[in-house]
Amino acid sequence: MASTQWLKPINTRRNANAETKLEEEEPLTPGARLFHAPQFNCCIIAVIGCKTKINADVIKEGLKHTLIKHPRFSSNLVLDPKKAGKPTGWIRTQVNMDDHVIIPDFNPNMDSPDQFLEDYVSNITKTPMDLSKPLWEIHLLNIKTREANSVAVFRIHHSIGDGISLMSLVLACTRQTANPDALPTLPIDTNKKKKKRKITSLSSSLGFLSCFFGLMFIFKLLWYTLIDLVMFMATSLWLKDTKTPVKGGPGVGSTPKRFVYRIVSLDDIKLVKKALDVTINDVILGITQAGLSSYLNRKYGEIKGEEEAREENLPKHIRLRTTFLVNLRQTSTIEDLAEKMESSTKGRWNWGNSIGYIMFPFHIAIRDDPLDHIRNAKATIDKKKLSLEAICTYIIAKIVLKILGLRVLAALAHRVLSHATLSFSNIVGPKEEISFYGHPIVFIAPSVYGHPQALTVHFQSYMDKMTFVLAVDQDVISDPQRLCDDIEESLRLANKAIVEQKLIKS
Repeated sequence: MASTQWLKPINTRRNANAETKLEEEEPLTPGARLFHAPQFNCCIIAVIGCKTKINADVIKEGLKHTLIKHPRFSSNLVLDPKKAGKPTGWIRTQVNMDDHVIIPDFNPNMDSPDQFLEDYVSNITKTPMDLSKPLWEIHLLNIKTREANSVAVFRIHHSIGDGISLMSLVLACTRQTANPDALPTLPIDTNKKKKKRKITSLSSSLGFLSCFFGLMFIFKLLWYTLIDLVMFMATSLWLKDTKTPVKGGPGVGSTPKRFVYRIVSLDDIKLVKKALDVTINDVILGITQAGLSSYLNRKYGEIKGEEEAREENLPKHIRLRTTFLVNLRQTSTIEDLAEKMESSTKGRWNWGNSIGYIMFPFHIAIRDDPLDHIRNAKATIDKKKLSLEAICTYIIAKIVLKILGLRVLAALAHRVLSHATLSFSNIVGPKEEISFYGHPIVFIAPSVYGHPQALTVHFQSYMDKMTFVLAVDQDVISDPQRLCDDIEESLRLANKAIVEQKLIKS
């Protein structure tokens, strides 16, 4: 590990009375209250690589005219002394940009800037956020890494909003590099459109048989929802994942995390998508499952003292599940967010944390055909699409909060997450190159920490690239780059299998 002796400590303490109260207190939403519970002090991290050196003054000026116009980015937490300093609401305040834009001092002639960046982001997770100011910050590092000439690191407390909304807000602060007046455009899922047209055509053609198909759909919806709810309740009570080399133990939520990322070709993923007639989400779930299988197979081989890479060392019947946190609130579009930030008038922001759970089982096995992992992932996710699991778990959380209180809800959510192995998310990014206040962006790598799991996997698309980010507890997963290699290799093997099996024209 590279030395961090050139990294000077950053003083984030400040006088809470330095900011002027501007408006009346707004109460915290249930989701925000949950993310301030001791078990869930979660923060979102986003590493943004840029083509050019970062001009800090330009960034500060840009943030003044966009991001801090959002009430959550210009509000302080209200801490109630009568309730042991627990947060009760938000109150608007005057933002001092120097408290939020952090420019660390470091040796520009360092031997390994990529290792420095990895260490720096990991060190951020060791420092709690200062509750006396709005709960966000951006670190500007003018270092040349493998992919970028400078890096900006956002840290935003999860109580401000869910990951999809926050990413949309950050993207609303950017513009297309080729057209500085145009907002980023996000790709449209053509598969969904085609399937919708097919279903509409089928229903109109079959006439009376459409009633039968409708009843079958309702039956499947109720059946899969019932199964998922039974599994959710079992998980909240006793059902745990198998203890594997990637499963965290007690207290893993409060340990520092290490973030590593890898950039692969989005065209390679689209090639698999087209050949198998699946979605991009099916492909990335499949290659993640394959990568985890290879990684665990090697780890169990090391435990056995065996070195044969192709030998199957996996125990039978491994239970390994990932949790999807699903945003159930309708997220404002990038255009709406940009318009609100540019407008001087006050308007209603569709914001908050309305989150439900989905438990997704990974089938850990060594398969002769690497495409089987993707087919298996598709079959599982298709069942999940016919389930109301996310909505039901959100309703359960609201009922628990109302009847039993925040402490019981936090304990329940902590128990569910800690009984699963990892968290997973996939965020769609812009199709074209965008610039962050005039700084062209090379890659975007978001992640999160503070929840009780030793492994989190995030995928983020951007232009013709797909970045996947691993957030790991290094006491559990000491070689996260090796796991990155396995996921990347699983994509290569899937592309190779498509060519060998002649699933596409050469």
